[in-house]
Amino acid sequence: MKKSYGFFMIIAVLVAALIGVFFMISHIDPPKKNVVKIGLCLYRFDDTFISNVRHEIEEYVKVYENENDIKINLEVVDAKDNQNTQNHQVERFVSLDYDVLLINVVDRFAASNMIETAVGADIPIIFFNRKPVDDDLNRADNIYYIGAGPKAAGIEQANIIIDAYKESPHSIDIDGDGVINYVLLEGEPSHQDSLVRTEWVIKTLQDNDIPINKLNGAIGNWERAQGSALMEEWLKEYNNIDLIISNNDDMALGAIDAIERANNISGIKAVGIDGTKEALEAIKEGKLLGTIESDKKEYAKAVVEIAMSSIGKSTLPEDIKYKLLDNRTYDVEQIPRIK
Repeated sequence: MKKSYGFFMIIAVLVAALIGVFFMISHIDPPKKNVVKIGLCLYRFDDTFISNVRHEIEEYVKVYENENDIKINLEVVDAKDNQNTQNHQVERFVSLDYDVLLINVVDRFAASNMIETAVGADIPIIFFNRKPVDDDLNRADNIYYIGAGPKAAGIEQANIIIDAYKESPHSIDIDGDGVINYVLLEGEPSHQDSLVRTEWVIKTLQDNDIPINKLNGAIGNWERAQGSALMEEWLKEYNNIDLIISNNDDMALGAIDAIERANNISGIKAVGIDGTKEALEAIKEGKLLGTIESDKKEYAKAVVEIAMSSIGKSTLPEDIKYKLLDNRTYDVEQIPRIK
């Protein structure tokens, strides 16, 4: 009887122990996903192209999270076109131990303070769209740049004009005087894309013997409102404008706004660069001759994948890796859009 009692006591203790273990296991929190903190610093929220790229980055972050079973905390900040503001934003991200920074720099000649702050904390930086000077980009091996080549954009913009002229000269040369009289809307004077796009669109037109004559040109700082204001003045000054060459879509659309307000003017063609949603819609409506579309989905994928690779969370996909020049510079594809 005592043996039987002892046996049942042992069984009871074992059962109680198993219940206790089960209870403890059931109350242990599941392992948390690996969390990566990314700071996304934009020079201006209200820049149409940058707003489009931001949206694609946010969407690709979700794709990356699902495919890699990882959690990404992406914080987006607006520098409001002020470099000091952006410097402080970077300092804050560094103080909060962010893992990697994505920076659309305000002033490409004033990136050194941000670089010094991040590099001192061993935090990689992925610059995009607005390229710092080479001396700053080469200060450390964990500094990258992603952008759409401005030379290619200028050449392709010229090709849109060339093709239209060869197909129907009078479609560009409105009064048939044998000369395409154009006005030029330029972006920021310090921005590398503005300078190079302007140089190569004009050079390519000249190299292809397209008869162009510059009536006027001015800085529109990428803004639709400024493009509109400048065009309004030119329409008062000139009655023979055939073509608007713009360094980006927003300024081109602003010029079109001014033409539409004038009511009695028609036939002036405009070309832009960026392939924004608004520009593509204007092409469909016949308001814009064409644009050069930077592949914004490719932009976003390259930014996120290079960022995560820079902190060892994943290896670069082959389609990104083979285009990463010198392991640190990536050129986004650009596509002419005329319809």
